[in-house]
Amino acid sequence: MFKDYRPVWEEINLDNLVYNIRQIKLKVGNNKGLIGVVKANAYGHGALEVSQVLLENGVNRLAVSELDEAIELRENGIKAPIMILGIVPDTFLNDIIDYNVEPVVPSYEYASKLSKVAKNKWKTTKIHVAVDTGMGRIGFQPNENSIEEIYNISKLPNIEIQSLFSHFSTSDEKDKTYSQEQFEKYKTFYNELINRKIKISMRDIANSAAIMELQDTYCDAVRPGIIIYGYYPSDDVDRNDLSIKPVMSLKAKVAYVKTLEAGKYVGYGRKFKSERKSVIATLPIGYADGYTRMLSGKAKVIVNGKFAPVVGNICMDQCMIDVTDAGEVNVGDEVILMGEKNGLKFDAEDIAKTIGTISYEILCSISRRVPRVYIKDGKIIKIRNYLK
Repeated sequence: MFKDYRPVWEEINLDNLVYNIRQIKLKVGNNKGLIGVVKANAYGHGALEVSQVLLENGVNRLAVSELDEAIELRENGIKAPIMILGIVPDTFLNDIIDYNVEPVVPSYEYASKLSKVAKNKWKTTKIHVAVDTGMGRIGFQPNENSIEEIYNISKLPNIEIQSLFSHFSTSDEKDKTYSQEQFEKYKTFYNELINRKIKISMRDIANSAAIMELQDTYCDAVRPGIIIYGYYPSDDVDRNDLSIKPVMSLKAKVAYVKTLEAGKYVGYGRKFKSERKSVIATLPIGYADGYTRMLSGKAKVIVNGKFAPVVGNICMDQCMIDVTDAGEVNVGDEVILMGEKNGLKFDAEDIAKTIGTISYEILCSISRRVPRVYIKDGKIIKIRNYLK
């Protein structure tokens, strides 16, 4: 099936994706909106394909980070409301209106420009107002000056405030004190806006960790991110609160096999030296594909139902594994670089812990050189090759 592609691919288990969404819905209840976060190409899973499945399974709205991500969805037939979590430069206001996407408005000046563009096009645009309750990233400060500025924004023609939202910075930690302080600031600020007769259609602040452990923060809608894709926000959350399954696996086929005598080197910098007669297999995947060089000499893969270590420095397009103890390995054999099989597991979380990062980064790092293979009911239903 891969005759037209490099023998490297992601497998996206759509059954697991649907399972995760249903578990999230059970957790939050049917009376809460679901905003599916599909930024960064749906955390590396493929934004278009993931969005289609989410919308078919109860997600009401989508959230991306950049305008380009929203445009990609619109141009491929996605009609659901799309929120842009990042700030779009005001040089792209026409595109915001033309593609009917919902931006974050950072100031009255920005909103005024957007209002004029919308009015000239005889359209009304929905906007989102961010309040910085303690993340320190973007958003209005929760003070009287901001209330006045948002009030003035609300009076602009051809503008509707869709939501007031904020973001927790420590909801994935055991101590929820700071998150509760953030939520109190959020509620107070929202109530002050309502007292000024400012119409706001929706409130949302709960991210993945808050969905799991801070039920009082659900408000009108929640914004699940990492849990959609089958990973928990951190080790500190109670994993018994939500059952989820990893959606992505990363696989490759052996490109070359050789036997080395003891004392031979493998890879750039001679970082690996065989201590015995060794069988070394080469895989056609490297750091340009998102298989980071930081895994050199640290990662392991699954081949022939056994673990095999990555040896030598990972190259841009290739890496080597020691299959001496993995039985007979031949060119074309399947290797799992991220995932699990028959009780053996080395997934994104394991990879992240190996190099001191988080599963989010591992998932998002897989580049568009790697085809995405979508599996449903054990069968391939689509292959997405971004380079064709």
